[in-house]
Amino acid sequence: MGKNKLRKFAEMEEFGCVKQFPITELRGHGVCPLKGKWGAEVFGNDNPIVLELGCGKGEYTVGLSRLHPEKNFIGIDIKGARIYTGAKIAETEGLKNVAFLRTTIDLLPCFFAPGEVSELWITFPDPQMRKANKRLVGTKFLSMYRQCLADGGMVRLKTDSPFLYAYTTEMLRASGMEPSASTADLYADGEPQGSDLVLPGGAKVPNIRTYYEQLWLQRGLNIKYIEFPLASDAALAEPDVEIEHDGYCSRGGRNIVGIDI
Repeated sequence: MGKNKLRKFAEMEEFGCVKQFPITELRGHGVCPLKGKWGAEVFGNDNPIVLELGCGKGEYTVGLSRLHPEKNFIGIDIKGARIYTGAKIAETEGLKNVAFLRTTIDLLPCFFAPGEVSELWITFPDPQMRKANKRLVGTKFLSMYRQCLADGGMVRLKTDSPFLYAYTTEMLRASGMEPSASTADLYADGEPQGSDLVLPGGAKVPNIRTYYEQLWLQRGLNIKYIEFPLASDAALAEPDVEIEHDGYCSRGGRNIVGIDI
């Protein structure tokens, strides 16, 4: 491990906004001591808690926290060197409504009590075109989210992958659910109003562009957005349709355009 990573890890140990727990203990059916207590013990309030899954460097988590001081935001990622960037900003700016949790997404029920989370953001995940059980908007993960998400809590997806956008649309249809907002080109359909993009129908999407999102836009990729309330009693079902694969390729956390997969 490089000296720079070691320095970041050491510094993060001093960050109050970063929470880390032994994964091996949690996988053995352990429970995080903060489960059900994030509002009181981490944020000191009872404001709604919003998670960003696979937050990377935390740009979106930090951006959301700046725009919405009335909510609490937790960025989740397993890569500590990535989390460091957002955590450093949060510490420097003294943001009290943002935290970062270093863990894997499949362990969410170990960290959050039923109904403790009000909404989820999933920003630019790997579409996992060949592995449905690894898609963060697939039925396996949605079933898990329901263990900590409030009934009807919103799931919000931003993606540059046509495949993942189409899959999510078809999965909702197969599950008898309707998106509350959906667009295949967020920045063409969204009208800038203050700090938001307002979609036809009135849905508001924070006008936050991460570093890599800006690169993808410059490469000609349209950003897709879809949001839907996740009901606790929805009969989740995988779509029984063929969805064309796109040119997504994850290498070093970046999208490479024009690669046939």
